[in-house]
Amino acid sequence: MADPAQVIEDFLRDSGADWEAPRPGHFVVTLPGTRKLSTTCSLVVGRHALSVNAFVIRHPEENAAGVHRWLLERNTRLYGVAFAVDRLGDVYLAGRLPLAAVTPEEVDRILGTVLEHADGSFNTLLELGFAGAIRKEYAWRRARGESTRNLDAFTHLTRPRDEH
Repeated sequence: MADPAQVIEDFLRDSGADWEAPRPGHFVVTLPGTRKLSTTCSLVVGRHALSVNAFVIRHPEENAAGVHRWLLERNTRLYGVAFAVDRLGDVYLAGRLPLAAVTPEEVDRILGTVLEHADGSFNTLLELGFAGAIRKEYAWRRARGESTRNLDAFTHLTRPRDEH
């Protein structure tokens, strides 16, 4: 069996990804997104498994039950990782792979899954868990004449009711 840490390092070097290795067997990869600016994913080679962790969003300010239900429904569609919540309620993608499964193809597949689901679910999770904050931010920016461009994905939340 090839050294899993070397497999990951070689893959990351060849991929052109933005990454660092803070210590042997620990890799931190920054995945660029379109909805979420970037997702930081940690890959840690342990004695028996590769641990994968990526922060998605902080704990929802509202509708936590709705957010958690949505996450659980999505878990059935994921490969190698699942949505998880830490003790603070922050949302992550987390998983473990046996070291024998660590190949360049699997590293690519796992990082692709993390990116697809962290970035692809970002606006939905914000809408479900932070709708009130989005409305407040929009109103605050409008009142000050500031750009609301990065809130364009949420116009259905920020338009006056009579414009729906």
